[in-house]
Amino acid sequence: MSELIQRLQAWYLARCDGEWEHRYGIDIGTLDNPGFCLRVDLMGTPLEPRPFSPVNVERSEQDWYHCWVEDQQFHGAGGARNLEDLLRTFLEWAEQTPSQT
Repeated sequence: MSELIQRLQAWYLARCDGEWEHRYGIDIGTLDNPGFCLRVDLMGTPLEPRPFSPVNVERSEQDWYHCWVEDQQFHGAGGARNLEDLLRTFLEWAEQTPSQT
């Protein structure tokens, strides 16, 4: 997972321009079912206008994740062992070149 964290850090740092990081950012939290949630602000980034097809994976009651874009934010929610899936889904979409969308 450290490779995913490094990629997420790089994406975040590339947005930090002295303004963006004061209003927007990335939040990773927990859910009470239990699980993880991910929220990434897209406002003012090249991802803001980019389409995203929602992802819904249901492997079992504990192994699941859903990702979607709403209100200029990427959202992900998943089981307690699915944080890596959330990060990977966001980063694979974020790192696509425009011709791949």
